Amino acid sequence: MFTGFAISQARKAVEQLKMEACMDRIKVSKAAADLMAYCDAHIREDPLIVPVPASENPFREKKFFCTIL
Repeated sequence: MFTGFAISQARKAVEQLKMEACMDRIKVSKAAADLMAYCDAHIREDPLIVPVPASENPFREKKFFCTIL
């Protein structure tokens, strides 16, 4: 029973390796340059760089006034 399981696992590993071998790969330097170019092109849409106006921010702090008499 164990050998059948081991063979099944080995076949799955071989199939996974075959799929990965067929993938197109690019260099890390090109991927990093592409990512930086994408970030630069979409900088105006990033709420972490350009803050959302307070009037449009659904997560702004609510101002509660507590008065104890």
